[in-house]
Amino acid sequence: MDYKDYYKILGVDRNADADAIKKAFRKLARQYHPDVNKGDKNSENRFKEINEANDVLSDPEKRKLYDQLGANYQQYRQSGGDPRSYDWSQWAQQGGGGFRGRPGTTSTEEVDFSDLIDSLFGERFGGRQTARRPRDLQQPVEISLAEAFRGATRVLSKDGQDIEVTIPAGVKTGSKVRVKGQGARNSRGQAGDLYLVIEVARDDTYERQDDDLTRDVRVDAFTAMLGGEVTVQTLSGSVVVTVPPGTSSGKKIRLRGKGMPKLNAKGEQGDLYLRIVVTVPRELNPEDRLALEKIAKHYR
Repeated sequence: MDYKDYYKILGVDRNADADAIKKAFRKLARQYHPDVNKGDKNSENRFKEINEANDVLSDPEKRKLYDQLGANYQQYRQSGGDPRSYDWSQWAQQGGGGFRGRPGTTSTEEVDFSDLIDSLFGERFGGRQTARRPRDLQQPVEISLAEAFRGATRVLSKDGQDIEVTIPAGVKTGSKVRVKGQGARNSRGQAGDLYLVIEVARDDTYERQDDDLTRDVRVDAFTAMLGGEVTVQTLSGSVVVTVPPGTSSGKKIRLRGKGMPKLNAKGEQGDLYLRIVVTVPRELNPEDRLALEKIAKHYR
């Protein structure tokens, strides 16, 4: 089992936080993705390493174990040591977060370290050969808010084949779409899964908060004062909205069920909030100005 420096692979400091690891992973995944470097075996292997590193460092428990195990094991291997004779007890019984045996004991005899290390690194240990557990892969995918509203498709290329993936309506930034059996393969030919990590791009019109949307709607001063109707474009089409008399700038009008579809809740949607922005005429002719001044005196 050769030690891999996952921090070096992702190009981050050992004290990097989760956001820094996530950012580094996304940048490298885009750079070395097989779709961008078709036929380049080195890029393909680099992409697998990046996913492997992210799989461990993005998981707090795996990262904790890796940090505890990694440095000592690397030094042992570099000195010519055999992994089958490595003394795991030097870290197994450490206090303050070290891995221990079953609850109530610190005996290393009660811990199956070979299963522990095989499950994390998938290599030979203790004189037996186990196949590496097929690894899942992650790939960042950016979609627009409109695509998140309607649902979308993406075509992925793998091993010379195009795979069409459906992204369901209602996904958010951070949502994961599972593509079964399209991850990395182990020595037995078993494949893990591929997860598309969704990032919904910023929209110029709508603000999103969970499943609710907010947008500005411009209303002239006379409609705001007297009330009236305005036509508003939503992601599902145009609607006619009644503006109550005396509406001020900043007031919100709620349209139930006109927000984002709720993921995995068929037929349910969030709400759309219309934030009123009152506009006034830039120029007035003398007669209109005089009339408005008379009205203003009445209400001051």
